[in-house]
This record gives sequence, structure tokens and C-alpha cells, in this order.
Amino acid sequence: MLAHAEPVFIDPTTDEGFKRLFGDKVNLINFLNIIFRGRKTITDLTYRDTERIGATEEIGKVIFDLVVQISTGEEIIIEMQTSTQTNLKQRMLYYASKVISDTAPKGNRKAWGYAIPEVYTIVLMDGFHMPGGDHKTYFHDTCLCHRDSGQIFYEGFGFIYLELINFVKSEAEVEDELDKVFFMLKNMSTLKTLPRIMKSAVFQRFFQLASYAKLTKEERTMYDISLKRKWDAEAVRMYQEGLEEQLGGLEKQLEEAKKAVVSAEARGEHKKAMETALKLTKIGLSVKQIAEATGLSIKEIEKLK
Repeated sequence: MLAHAEPVFIDPTTDEGFKRLFGDKVNLINFLNIIFRGRKTITDLTYRDTERIGATEEIGKVIFDLVVQISTGEEIIIEMQTSTQTNLKQRMLYYASKVISDTAPKGNRKAWGYAIPEVYTIVLMDGFHMPGGDHKTYFHDTCLCHRDSGQIFYEGFGFIYLELINFVKSEAEVEDELDKVFFMLKNMSTLKTLPRIMKSAVFQRFFQLASYAKLTKEERTMYDISLKRKWDAEAVRMYQEGLEEQLGGLEKQLEEAKKAVVSAEARGEHKKAMETALKLTKIGLSVKQIAEATGLSIKEIEKLK
């Protein structure tokens, strides 16, 4: 075992923790029903193949963390992201589009009539902020809507982001079932007992599966490896952020230095112009002529007299 204190509950944001908790059908159904906040009532689902082959060799393949189809036909992608991703939003758009395109038949498109299923992408974000976000909102529920009125244009293509880093509520501040999900995902691995607010059967099941003591020897080994990977990734992220902060400080210093040089050069040029204007004044040129020759203002030249 790796050298760390034995936890009471596993970390759901590790690869193995995520698979253990959300690989359980009942848990996943309960989770999705809370996330959809009454818009959908999911009673059953089927786990789908997480690997999707590209149409050509150049396109390659896409591997999801989880893909399920609920009993009413909708497809749902569930992704766990523990480090910032380049073009995160665009990547999730591509994932969802891939699921949609895979539903199209190879022929007879006319009979099919583009009867695409509803597709939803749910992203659990741990340790980093939403690109362009406000660092306060922790639940992002989006779909296609009219830009001006906000009226929903198409409900069946949705993206739900759970930005765990922005959830800072204590147990006493938790307000509803959605808050409980956030509190569980963010704090489970540091808790010693089942929280008072998690006494319902829904959350008891999550914590029972998350019990570190109930893992087999092989499961513990896999979890410990998964946890170490998360720690290593976190260390790399913090190191990169430190470098970025240092680079940002250096860039600021360089910018200030450039401004100081430009300011000094400007003062030097102005001094030379004033000296030239003084000489031109002595030889009898008009104020207008001196202003044109030196670039100084008439007021500045008149002060020399």
C-alpha cells in the first residue's frame, strides 16, 4: 500500500472511485435524477460502449468515461475531469456530436428523418475553474436558447457542468439534494462518518459503496494507484500554476520597465526639443515656425521668451 493514512471513504473524483460509485446502476440513476432537477424521471438505464470509432482512420476514436442510454431513449455522457483541458467546452461539444452522429443509419436517411435522440453531457470538474466562468457559480445547466430572450430553442442537446472548486458550503449551509451531491463529491474522501444530512437511502448507498474498508485487496491496490495518479496530476498542476504566476510577475516587471524606458526617452526627446526651440527663439524665428520645427506646442514655446 502507498504511504498514506487509510481513509474511511474513497475519493469519488479518482478514476477508480468514479467507476465504483457510478458504475452502480442504482447510484447513477439517483445521481441523474437529482442533477436533472425534476426535468426527467429516470427509472432504468443501460451502460453503453464507451469507445466510439471514427469514420476514417485519420479521425481516430473517442473514449468516454461513461455513456448510458435511459429507458426513454436519451443518451447521457458522464465525464470526470480533474485537470484543466484545452478547449474544454469545444471538446464536450465534439463528444456529444459524436454520440448523435453514431445514431444515424448508414442508409435510408429519408425514412429516418433525422430522428436523433436527446443527448446530454454531464461533466464533473474537480480542481479547476470553468473557462470564462465567474469563480462563484458551481452548477452550470445549459442548452440551446435564443440569445436575446433566453427562451429555450432546443431542450434535447444539453450540457451540465459541476464545478466542484466553486462549491464552498459547509454541511450546515447545504440547502437541497443538489447541494448534497456537491458536498458529497467534494468532501467524501476526508469525512470520517456519514454526515447527518446524508441519512437518506440514496446517499447511504453511495457511502456504503465508498467504504474503503469494504474494498478487496485488489480493489484497494487499484484505488491507491488511482489516488496517487490524482495527487501527481495535482502536483503538476500546482507547479504549472506557480510557473505561470512567476512568468506573469516577470511579464509585469518587463512591461513596467518598458514603460519606464519609453517615459525616459520621451522626457529626453522633449528636453532636446525645448533646447532647440530656445536656440531658434534667439535667432528670431516666429513661434509658429518653431512649433512646426520642434513639434512643441505654442504655449510651451511662449514660456521660453
